Amino acid sequence: MTATAAAACTSIAAPNVARAAIVRTDTASLPPLPLPTGIRSRYVSNINGLTFHVLEAGFETKGRPCVLLLHGYPELAYGWRKVMLPLASAGFHAIAPDMRGYGRTTGWDDSYDGDVFLFRHTNLVRDALGLVSAFGYRTAAVVGRDAGSPVAAYCALLRPDVFRSVAMMTSSFAGPPALPFNTVEGATQAGGAPAAGRSINDDLTKLSPPRKHYQVYYTTREANENMMKAPQGLHAFLRAYYHYKSADWKGNRPFRLASLTAEELGKMPHYYIMDLDKNMAETVAAVMPSAAEIAACKWLPDSELAVYTAEYTRTGFQGGLQGYRRVGPRFTADLQTYSGRTIDVPSLFIGGKSDWGVFQNPGAFERMQNTACTQMRGAHLIDGAGHWLEQEQPEQVSRLLVEFLQSAA
Repeated sequence: MTATAAAACTSIAAPNVARAAIVRTDTASLPPLPLPTGIRSRYVSNINGLTFHVLEAGFETKGRPCVLLLHGYPELAYGWRKVMLPLASAGFHAIAPDMRGYGRTTGWDDSYDGDVFLFRHTNLVRDALGLVSAFGYRTAAVVGRDAGSPVAAYCALLRPDVFRSVAMMTSSFAGPPALPFNTVEGATQAGGAPAAGRSINDDLTKLSPPRKHYQVYYTTREANENMMKAPQGLHAFLRAYYHYKSADWKGNRPFRLASLTAEELGKMPHYYIMDLDKNMAETVAAVMPSAAEIAACKWLPDSELAVYTAEYTRTGFQGGLQGYRRVGPRFTADLQTYSGRTIDVPSLFIGGKSDWGVFQNPGAFERMQNTACTQMRGAHLIDGAGHWLEQEQPEQVSRLLVEFLQSAA
């Protein structure tokens, strides 16, 4: 940590700890993060019930166009550290929050039995709007990766007057869920009521060996404790998890799946379609990189992984896992309000050639380009990048983002 970065840890307003849904440490008093010079940390209070921890770059000059960066799971604003300075050098004000449920942002409920509806996509759009407004912007570009990708997509779909361009990374956006169509009794049923069928998750259990979807596992009560108390230790768990989903693990050779069936999903690695009798700590332990491989990992050296270890040791994973529980009728109904709407602002997709996240929802990558986005400027898959592409290949990601944002301005 440089002296400049440490001194830059300022506050827009004192964290409103009293409004927090749970009692937790005042994160403003924590040791500063080891940030590159030119990126500063600060706190923004009274944003949709939360006090947000935010990293920003390009703050020295007023009036720059704003770029909001939304991270995924299990990530933090810290994950954007390698692209924020290139964005700032290109003339942008880059803002990256620890999202609801993560890091040093406070006010969210981390209990399994808490109100998960607060983590719905439309409420996360409200979080994003509040942040952009707090920084004094009427318009902004929004970039999201992994779990942040659909949030960015819904920002552009719901509020195109504010979010004038959108870049989605790793997770393809196929559009909001459709409303049941032409279902009145006696009406023509072509394209009407959804066909009845077995649950894919039930079918996964019938594979040999039996499997389960990681997203289903992440909804369970025991998932957080399993990872927090991983037998190999939290740091080793995170090391293996990051390795397994990166281009460093040579087993990552994704391809388009033919259909949304158990047989096709079962072709994905076991961190996506897990063995039925294993938890995530056991799953990733099987591919723990060697000491030599860890030493050779330049995109996430142990000193940087230690930031994640320290933050997740303090918060646990449940805040992030709440996002995987956005299932069921009330979440679907909330988004069906926007059924049929498209993203009509300039849009971009960036993924890694070694990232299964691009294709895990069969057909979504194509629907995103052909129907969900009407001004798609490109869909790029980067060599030498897996799921963590903004860390694995930051130069290529930064170049694509800058070119897109400048062309979309």
